[in-house]
Amino acid sequence: MQRVLTTVTLLGLLVATAAAFAITEHLKLEKSPVSIGKISSVLSPVCDCPTRKAIVRFTLRRTGRVSVAIVDAGHHRVATIASNVLAGAHSPQHFAWDGRTDAGGEASDGVYYPRIELPRHTYQLNNRIVLDTVSPRVVSATGLKPVLLAGPGRSVAIRYTFDEQAHALVYLDGRRIIVGRKSRPQAKIKWNGKLDHQPVRAGTYVLSIGARDLAGNETPAAKRKSVTVDVRYFELSPQRITVGSGGRIRVHVTTTERRYSWRLGQRHGERRGRVLRLRAPSTPGTYRLVVGRGGQSATVVVRVHR
Repeated sequence: MQRVLTTVTLLGLLVATAAAFAITEHLKLEKSPVSIGKISSVLSPVCDCPTRKAIVRFTLRRTGRVSVAIVDAGHHRVATIASNVLAGAHSPQHFAWDGRTDAGGEASDGVYYPRIELPRHTYQLNNRIVLDTVSPRVVSATGLKPVLLAGPGRSVAIRYTFDEQAHALVYLDGRRIIVGRKSRPQAKIKWNGKLDHQPVRAGTYVLSIGARDLAGNETPAAKRKSVTVDVRYFELSPQRITVGSGGRIRVHVTTTERRYSWRLGQRHGERRGRVLRLRAPSTPGTYRLVVGRGGQSATVVVRVHR
């Protein structure tokens, strides 16, 4: 009799275990009533940019009422961005948080999380929303070369360091002309001497270096760093020549152009090569030897004596 009872007990335990296992596996296979979509990872309410609001996206598998809250790292409710809203099945839902609390104030910079509340379930999501309203600081910005001999494939590199991971921004006369592709705390960014895809004229330019962080905050104009670049298309050496009437003139020409034009007094022509050789005018006086191409040029002062 005792053996029969033991056998029955063991069979009962096995059946109960099998049933519990089957229920557990069924629950694992049962789909969650909420399908989470893309959720913003950064937020800066003070910037005039797409990240000024954080978007929480999700879909309900069944029609029902839902509330959405924003909680802090301690899971305390900070803001309610949706309250008892009727959401249709498989209809994409998206709700925005502008960084304000339920009390109407501005939430402090920090990490927050979305929470989805259904009548019978509450889903605390692990998606971080970083609220950041502080502009990145430019620690340093230095041009690696003061002179840009502009031309195809030529550029000047500027080394920068920021106090956080950010995209480099380059401004000319207050206008943003370059946005760095990668977000880094320190790297180099290059300028090819163009504005609106057109070469600038030879001269001295002051570039301002700023930054844009991942939340969209940008360095204010007063806190950007300045870098001066001297843009040239032709370099002539020497820049002043004294020669006798009809004497020989020899000028070194540095340019990316294969051919260039020259003008001295009433004479002019076209040459190629790194050395320009000419005869000085026979009449004494001060002349300007102009070498250039495509509207860009450089000048040598030639003084001719008897």
